[in-house]
Amino acid sequence: VQLQASGGGLVQAGGSLRLSCAASGRSSSVFAIGWFRQAPGKEREFVGYVTWSTGITYYTDSVKGRFVIARDIASNMVYLQMNSLKPEDTAVYYCATSRLATTKRRLYDYWGQGTQVTVSS
Repeated sequence: VQLQASGGGLVQAGGSLRLSCAASGRSSSVFAIGWFRQAPGKEREFVGYVTWSTGITYYTDSVKGRFVIARDIASNMVYLQMNSLKPEDTAVYYCATSRLATTKRRLYDYWGQGTQVTVSS
């Protein structure tokens, strides 16, 4: 499975941004696609996931009510809509696939290259 994340950029606090994750290759083992982020000097942290077949979503507490993950099965795309952005959301954002619906980074098998999101105050 190959993943390509895109859509990052610079946005002011309170603004919105939509990230895209394009998936290609063998996807029969993919149960969920997750989004993670890594700020400078910090560990990569879980943001949320969507289950591929049923579209069930789950988010970490810090983004609940602000971020929405959606998938488009026909185009093999997953989106991360980020609203009400805060400076603390600044990070490199990654999409990844897992055989489980999980928040655990080590259980994600394939990763995209990451896209930078910078939120200015």
